[in-house]
Amino acid sequence: MLRQFLIAGLSGAALCLTGAAAFAADVTLKLHQMLPPQATIPAKVLAPWAEKIQADSGGRIAVELYPAMQLGGKPSDLVDQVKDGVVDLTWTLFGYTPGRFPKSEAFELPFMVTTAEATSVAFQEYAEKHLTDELTDYHVLAVHTHGPGLIHTIASKPVQKLEDMQGLKLRGTSKVVNQMLEAMGASAVGMPVTAVPESLSKSVIDGSVVPWEVTPAIKIAELAPNHTGFSGSTGLYTGTFVFAMNKDSYDALPDDLKKVIDDNSGKELARLFGKAMDEGDVRGKDIADKAGNTIITLDEAETARWKAAGEAVTKAWIAEMDSKGLDGTMLYNDALALIQANTQ
Repeated sequence: MLRQFLIAGLSGAALCLTGAAAFAADVTLKLHQMLPPQATIPAKVLAPWAEKIQADSGGRIAVELYPAMQLGGKPSDLVDQVKDGVVDLTWTLFGYTPGRFPKSEAFELPFMVTTAEATSVAFQEYAEKHLTDELTDYHVLAVHTHGPGLIHTIASKPVQKLEDMQGLKLRGTSKVVNQMLEAMGASAVGMPVTAVPESLSKSVIDGSVVPWEVTPAIKIAELAPNHTGFSGSTGLYTGTFVFAMNKDSYDALPDDLKKVIDDNSGKELARLFGKAMDEGDVRGKDIADKAGNTIITLDEAETARWKAAGEAVTKAWIAEMDSKGLDGTMLYNDALALIQANTQ
C-alpha cells in the first residue's frame, strides 16, 4: 500500500496540510526536520507520508511539515525536540548526537552499504532486534540509511588515490565516519550537512562525504566538482536515519488512529526511504555529469587499499562496544549478514 501510494506520485507539495481538512482534524502533528522541502526525503517520502496519514485517517490526522529547522534549534537538537514533545515527529540522523545510539553505528562502518533500499531494510531489521533499548524514549516509525557515500572535493584537490587524503579537511557525518576519514589521512570536520555549502564557499573545508542524493540540495556539483567513488558492490560508508514520533503524542491517539500510524510504519516505510535515496543518487550523479564534473571510480586494487585502512576503524569500534558491555563482534556480524541477506 505504501509503495503504491508513492508510485502514484501524490505530490505533497504544500509545506503544511492545512485548509478545511486541517480544521476538521482531531489531531495535528508537527513534523520538524533539517532539509529544504525540495530535497529528496522531504519531497519524495515525508510529504507523501503526511498526505497518506491524512487520507487514511479520513482527515482526522493532519500533519504540518516544518522543513529547514523552521521551528528553531540545530539539527543535533531534533532528537530531543521530539523526545521532549516540542514537536510530534522528526526525521534526523543518529550521527548528529555522537555516542547516544552506539549500536546504530554498526551500519556506518566502512564498506558495509550496498544500495540504500537493501541497507535500509537491513537496518530496520537490525533496529527491531538490537536498538529497542536505545530508542525507549521514542515511538520509532522507521529507520533507514542513504546509499553509498562518496568523497566530493574542490577543484584543486581531486582524490585519485589514498595518499590524496593526506591533510584534506573533509566534513564527516558522524563520529564513526570521522574516525574513518582520520584513519585514511584526512582531517575530519564535524558539521551538519546544511552547513556544507557555506563551509565550502569560505574554504573552511576542502570537501565533504555525502551520497549523490543530497548533492543538489547543498550545491556540491557547483562547489566541489571532483567526486570519488569505489569499485565493488559496497560503498565507502553510509549514514543512519530515524523517523520518530513523540511517545506521548502516539499514546494519546485512539486505537484506530494508532493503527493508521502503525500501518504506515516499519519495514515497508524503511524500504521506501531507501528507494527514494537510490533514485536520488541517480538524479544527483546526473547533475554532476551534465555539469562536466570529474567523476572518479577507484579501481579494484586501489579500493582494496581503502578497505584495508578501514579495517582498523571496524576493529576499534568492536573493541569500543565490548568495553561498554556489548558484543561488538556479534553486532557487526549481524549487521553485515542482514545487509547481505537483503541485497539482491
